[in-house]
Amino acid sequence: MAKVIMIQGTMSNAGKSVIAAGLCRIFSDDGLKAAPFKSQNMALNSYITKDGLEMGRAQVMQAECARIEPMAIMNPILLKPTSDVGSQVIVNGRAVGNMKAMEYYRRKKDYVKDILSAYEKLSEMADVIVVEGAGSPVEMNLKNGDIVNMGLAAMIDAPVLLVGDIDRGGVFAQLLGTLDLLEKSERDRVKGLIVNKFRGDAELFKDGIRILQERGKCKVAGVVPYMDVKLDDEDSLSERFDKKSAGVFDIAVIKLPHISNFTDFDTFEQIEEVSVRYVGEAAGLGDPDMIIIPGTKNTISDLEAIKTNGLAAAIIEMARRGTCIFGICGGFQMLGRRIDDPCGVEEGGCAKGFGLLPVDTTLERDKVTKSFTGRITGATGILESIKGAAIEGYEIHMGKTVPYEDITEFTSGGSGFCKKNVYGTYIHGFFDKRDIACAIVSKLASLKEKKIHTENILDYAEFKDRQYDLLAATLRKSLDMDYIYHIMG
Repeated sequence: MAKVIMIQGTMSNAGKSVIAAGLCRIFSDDGLKAAPFKSQNMALNSYITKDGLEMGRAQVMQAECARIEPMAIMNPILLKPTSDVGSQVIVNGRAVGNMKAMEYYRRKKDYVKDILSAYEKLSEMADVIVVEGAGSPVEMNLKNGDIVNMGLAAMIDAPVLLVGDIDRGGVFAQLLGTLDLLEKSERDRVKGLIVNKFRGDAELFKDGIRILQERGKCKVAGVVPYMDVKLDDEDSLSERFDKKSAGVFDIAVIKLPHISNFTDFDTFEQIEEVSVRYVGEAAGLGDPDMIIIPGTKNTISDLEAIKTNGLAAAIIEMARRGTCIFGICGGFQMLGRRIDDPCGVEEGGCAKGFGLLPVDTTLERDKVTKSFTGRITGATGILESIKGAAIEGYEIHMGKTVPYEDITEFTSGGSGFCKKNVYGTYIHGFFDKRDIACAIVSKLASLKEKKIHTENILDYAEFKDRQYDLLAATLRKSLDMDYIYHIMG
């Protein structure tokens, strides 16, 4: 069976995913076959494996760090919020239905066998498993029946590293308070503390290390600096949502209430002159070079929301003026004439779309989850030059979209259509290939006589791999790896 180390945090977004990812790359660099694991993940950012199964993107990123193929057993339970009180529940890569929070809370122990079975399969394949917890291990009202933090650590007998976020303040209260609230058996599992996102000279934190070790009676296994690495984010706590300023080349991504798979646009952040802004209201839209309407877990609800706040009308007006509008997945569905939900997949009923593409969408019970390899079969308007370019990605959607009049098929297999300067596709990862990203930015920039340097842009897979190496190099300098190997046995 594989050796194991578990990363838990004092709160959401303390840095668990990033620390786990960096350890996966370090173990891989050291000649070990490493694999990530998270028993239960709540996120709208998901991925489709080559065998058509769905999993959280954080574990995909960690698998890439470990240089292994992402597998659904790395994330046996995925919860995709559909409302403030409910989620779609995905078990071992397959959706089993929507549940209210209380219903899932009552039933989650039923999934322990799925979690342990997935872990055992992974353990047979790996030398080391890096397990990530969720949120905080001391949410006292949720500890009963825990399957993702200390409850899971006990099931798999894992030593724990506890991560605190000093950048958000109160790191002593975070770490020492968490230790104090743990039961003795849980406290004994914590073998090290990690102070994450430290800005400045770490030498100035020597007294801090002493205080943590004396009061917490636990070794500080590392002080990790605030890192400028670009990684796939797990959820909507992403700091990128706060970026407001427009660059020389401005991409406005519509920040839908239930936005999903917003990593689709990360490749553009390689280009210094390009800004990727997330816009949640009409007043912040400005005059972008390109507007992207991303995926969403609740298409009709989010469509009605942006109608109410004025964004829909603003987007329609920008399309009329010739601005490039690009919809992906739920955003693609919104570009059409109407969306029907006869089976109550979301909330039932129907909604009028933007009417920018002559297509209709019907939401269906069966979820489409498949990988995609193909080409851009046709392109109208200002993106005509990318016709024939190769694309790779995946589809993940509830619904079928069909044209009601002649229209150019944009991506093959009925996965997308375009008209003039409006483009829609179901393919996540559409922009990841260098040729496509460069062609889009260069063409749109030239129309406004803007000079954009795209010569150094990489395929997104290669760009990410370089970021993973940077992450691992930083963590190796910051963590006591000899001690971490020791506590793993």
